[in-house]
Amino acid sequence: MSVKIRLSRHGAKKRPYYRIVVADVRAPRDGKFIEKVGTFNPLKDKNDESRLNLETDRIKHWLGNGAKPTDRVHGFLSDVGLLKPIKRNNPEKARPKKKALERMKAKEELLKKKKEEAEAKEAAPAEAKPEEVKEATSTEAKEAAPVEAEPEEEKK
Repeated sequence: MSVKIRLSRHGAKKRPYYRIVVADVRAPRDGKFIEKVGTFNPLKDKNDESRLNLETDRIKHWLGNGAKPTDRVHGFLSDVGLLKPIKRNNPEKARPKKKALERMKAKEELLKKKKEEAEAKEAAPAEAKPEEVKEATSTEAKEAAPVEAEPEEEKK
């Protein structure tokens, strides 16, 4: 007979309360169990001592007899110090997804554009003084104005 230490859900709708039980793996989650070895109330504050109650001596007994805890119960037992914590590593899950990569690329391009604009602003005053730039733009505007006026006269 294979035995597990697992959670059994009780309590009202949207008000869960769990019993930590030792049960046969073939028994339903909230059904028949061998022994109740603790309780867990997720609605209580995390620093509240009554959130998790364990009968450590009975749990040690069942672990010695070959009972396997579920992942959640294993976490509880490792917090208490009965078992070593499970070290998990999933590097695929930590990688940025498609949208995050797109946002990173857009941000990099924006930074490059700002850097180029800042460099261009710094380079422009070094090449020509601001007064010379204004004179050059005003002469270009004067030259462009008569060219535009001529086609309008031809249309009339």
